[in-house]
Amino acid sequence: MRYFFLSLLAVALAVAGCTTPEPIEQDGTDLWLAAGRPYEEVFASVETNIDPALPPEYYHIYDESGVRHIESGSPAGLRYGVYALQRAEVLGQAGPGMNVAESPYYDLRILNHWDNLDDSVERGYAGKSMWEWTSADVPEARIRHYGELCASVGLNGSVLNNVNSNPLILDSEHIERVAQIADILREYGIRTYLSIKWDTPIVLSGVKSGDPLDPAVRKWWKDKAAEIYAAIPDFGGFLVKANSEGQTGPQDYGRTHADGANMLAEAMAPYGGIIMWRAFVYAPTSPDRANQAVEEFLPLDGKFADNVIVQIKNGPVDFQPREPFSPLFGKLKDTRMMIECQITQEYLGFSHHMAYHGTTWEECLQSDTYSYGEESTVAKMVTAIAGVANTGQDANFCGYVMAQANWYAFGRLAWNPDLTAEEIADEWIRQTFLKPNGMSASSFEVKFVNPLRDMLMDSREAVVNYEMPIGLHHLFGGTHYGPIPWDRMPPRPDWQPRYYHQADTAGIGFNRTRTGSDNVDQYNEPLASLFNNLETCPENLLLWFHHVPWDYKMSSGRTVWEEICLHYDTGISQVEGFRETWESLKPYVAPALFEEVRTKLLIQRNDAEWWRDACVGYFQKLNGLPLPADVRPLRIPVDTLMGKLLRSDQLGMPVFDDDYRVVLDKIRPFRRRQ
Repeated sequence: MRYFFLSLLAVALAVAGCTTPEPIEQDGTDLWLAAGRPYEEVFASVETNIDPALPPEYYHIYDESGVRHIESGSPAGLRYGVYALQRAEVLGQAGPGMNVAESPYYDLRILNHWDNLDDSVERGYAGKSMWEWTSADVPEARIRHYGELCASVGLNGSVLNNVNSNPLILDSEHIERVAQIADILREYGIRTYLSIKWDTPIVLSGVKSGDPLDPAVRKWWKDKAAEIYAAIPDFGGFLVKANSEGQTGPQDYGRTHADGANMLAEAMAPYGGIIMWRAFVYAPTSPDRANQAVEEFLPLDGKFADNVIVQIKNGPVDFQPREPFSPLFGKLKDTRMMIECQITQEYLGFSHHMAYHGTTWEECLQSDTYSYGEESTVAKMVTAIAGVANTGQDANFCGYVMAQANWYAFGRLAWNPDLTAEEIADEWIRQTFLKPNGMSASSFEVKFVNPLRDMLMDSREAVVNYEMPIGLHHLFGGTHYGPIPWDRMPPRPDWQPRYYHQADTAGIGFNRTRTGSDNVDQYNEPLASLFNNLETCPENLLLWFHHVPWDYKMSSGRTVWEEICLHYDTGISQVEGFRETWESLKPYVAPALFEEVRTKLLIQRNDAEWWRDACVGYFQKLNGLPLPADVRPLRIPVDTLMGKLLRSDQLGMPVFDDDYRVVLDKIRPFRRRQ
């Protein structure tokens, strides 16, 4: 009888272990705070102490006499500690004896919002502006949720408006509204910043000049600074885009970037404010856009005021799916530098493609500049970090649950750039997706967390493969969604894809070697020689630095043409693999999130095929070579694609048909009026 009951118990346990998981309803609106205890509950469960002798953003979590404590030097640091404990609980790292002490690597960890006063968002793919500039009241609930999310990953600054700024942001009405937003963000340890337009004094007050050495101009900015700080005592400072893409700036008056930045810095200095001066500059007459940041800023090294930071994009062109790091990071030695990353996916499929940027930024931050010898990584050369936000009015903030991972990854790398992209992806998944009822933690890890983490880790490389492999870059049309490698419509040559791919009947690639634009020599040795030499240049950057014949043999033994075709084909296969993996995860994820990702992956797969048809088809039109035998045939003839343009909606998002393929409209021929 005893054995009979033991047998029944064994059967019961086996049945219990085979219980069908029951996904928990969720819609993505809690983002990575979904799986943790509420902040207030975590806070109430610990003893807290603020010790002004401690660094303000430092926190220490420890157990003493059976009681858990969190101490810090300020309320902001205490908040970081509570969120760190919340995260540790979800990750299973908050057991008895916990002892964790951390401080952020960078003092300035800032989101840049490219939001406009009409509520549009430049390069925004999650609806209109989250600040709701045109509404009578500020959206307090959304801003508080945003504050919680930023604080949970340690972000401490927010630039509210577009770098292509509207002068009206500095009128009295908007300063009052900004002050209301700042009052909310302050509670979460977030300082408020604004982007400014250089000619604002001319537009708002009729000042006759924008010359930074003109006493009237200097006085105007000092008076404006006093007005802002009266309304927002902890205002952070200004972000400035000047003499770039048609924006006015000090060079229009025969002055330098340093003259302009220092004039503004003087106005900010009495209040502790800073100036973030962007190094994103390029002129249509330059033979190589990638050279211009170094050309303009290296001569000014050491000439910027102490409260000026030069903000530099991660790559030398413009947030491409893969770029080498900007050589400016290795050249400025007496100027504070801030890296600018792009969280929003301007060039990686908007909010429709899964493209995890943790790998992008890890690759850049850990790159060695050799500025002071080995281990002079980009992460060590910069003193601050900024990220162009991917937020909007969409209920899930980012337009796609997978896009939330990039906001999270940016925050975590801003706090600690030595974290790996893989461990950050693992954190995000466990905090974002709820473990189904009836499923053990170990089973959830094996069956859901690990496969999804692998998808994320491969996703950015998949985008590189089906968009612009082997160092190709900027093959986009005007909306930056989709391929137009043949495009000649933009008025400037450096806005045309042909400027970058340089493809012709003989070969492909941009010659940035010493026989070309000599971009390679903007890098320190040994990188300069490594990039210059065709035999040692990393093959994933080959066509960034070299123009090679179509029959150039690569390390695989294939020609560069064959490798290009294979990469595009591989990119499609990778996305098809993501779709298969996601289908296998259906039993473990909420239906709403499952369907959202399923649809987006179908769009991504179709877009990958569109990219392959356009780029491979166009390059084949130039070189006349057959496709390799081991790649699939093109779906749409390139001549058909060359006669069409992408249809976009009022927010600049692509329009899809019932099969989730982009709608391409026939180009109407231009007819001159008689």
